[in-house]
Amino acid sequence: MSAAVERLTGLVQSEERFAIPYADLRETQVEAMNELFQERRERIRLLAFRAREAGISEIRSRADAVGLLFPHTAYKSYPESFLSERRWDRLGRWLGTVSAHPLTPIDTSDVVDMDDWIARYEAVGHYISCSSGTTGKSAMMIASEQDMAWSRLDTVGVFAWGSGVRPERDRRMIGIAPTAAVAKNLNARDAQQAAFGDPRLEPFTLPMPPITIGQMTKMVVLRKAIADGTARPDEIADFEATSREREQTLQTAYVKAAEHVVASRADKLYLAGMWNALYLVAGMVREMGYSGSDFNPDNCIYVGGGLKRAKLPPDYQEYVYETFNIPAGRRFQMYGMQELNSGMPRCAAGGRYHVPPWVVPFVLDSDGDVLLPHESGEVQGRAAFFDLSLDGRWGGVVTGDRISLDLDPCACGNASPSVRDDITRYADLEGDDKIGCAGTVDAYVRGLS
Repeated sequence: MSAAVERLTGLVQSEERFAIPYADLRETQVEAMNELFQERRERIRLLAFRAREAGISEIRSRADAVGLLFPHTAYKSYPESFLSERRWDRLGRWLGTVSAHPLTPIDTSDVVDMDDWIARYEAVGHYISCSSGTTGKSAMMIASEQDMAWSRLDTVGVFAWGSGVRPERDRRMIGIAPTAAVAKNLNARDAQQAAFGDPRLEPFTLPMPPITIGQMTKMVVLRKAIADGTARPDEIADFEATSREREQTLQTAYVKAAEHVVASRADKLYLAGMWNALYLVAGMVREMGYSGSDFNPDNCIYVGGGLKRAKLPPDYQEYVYETFNIPAGRRFQMYGMQELNSGMPRCAAGGRYHVPPWVVPFVLDSDGDVLLPHESGEVQGRAAFFDLSLDGRWGGVVTGDRISLDLDPCACGNASPSVRDDITRYADLEGDDKIGCAGTVDAYVRGLS
């Protein structure tokens, strides 16, 4: 690992990693980005294309790095026909355009489905994760064994920092969310269980089949076919029947979760889930006649993701905290995304998500092309990040989020750059999400695949 990269990623277990001011990190971060650029510019074909298009041979400033960031749509740039026509060989060639390492060849002649294709790559050390596809198409990201090891280390560290819970293996782990069974999620879940879960207690997960990448991509493709009017009647009927069956299974699973939480109320609980599921289960617990006073006073909670367009009452967070008796110092939320390998934990005092030293934050104009002037205080615009810890793919990405980034010290006492907790998607604000460079990048990647 390069010197500047190692200096920054070496802070992953430091108690002071979120106390370092932006001004003290800026030069080292630029140096680290350039180190990775020089190492990978010819290894990642899309990066080489971006460098040629921008005329960049060296990263000497954060502004230089903007021309080398990938739009988040780059990880969705595979033709949908590769999925619908089961062109696994072509999908592998597409994946190679964004990989930092040559892909070990796999036999695709007898691949059964998407999940089988992914399993074959995992068997040779290439891990593929997928976004939920809520915007109409799933993003696919590749990661290495090194990325998996890093993620296990980072997820435990950020939870301990943000929740105040030490990894002492003394908690009953309860998952209240239909979590997608993708490599990154499963890796983090296992690391949390190993660090915080009581080994004598069986972890609880919703009693329902996991959601696989193959299932997610199949549903995304079918939803698009329905919207386009190209879906066959039998496909639509199957989609509707599957949706009804899954909804019924999910409601039954939530009842089981509420019953398990109540039965375990004397234990120190580690609850994990998304707001909508947590709120529903909290309501069931209250209907059973239980409230905060019935639960252990040292419970903790890990809330992943936002509302995902769920409609909840204004006091939904306090309702959940009060139901499960979660004290203020034990509430963990994180800002992150599948495109990054590292999390940004929310602090208790300032209402902000703190950016670790090895993640370089950028605030761009709405098109994602220009770095906004920003040396201190707060500025709002399109979020972009460069995750220096990533090994399996390029770490720079332009997101679909509008954020407010603050470079001044936070009320919690930490001085790291921080993102205010009022993050909004441009697709929700403007009905679309147009990144200036996305079209040419997508065209280039499609041409190679």
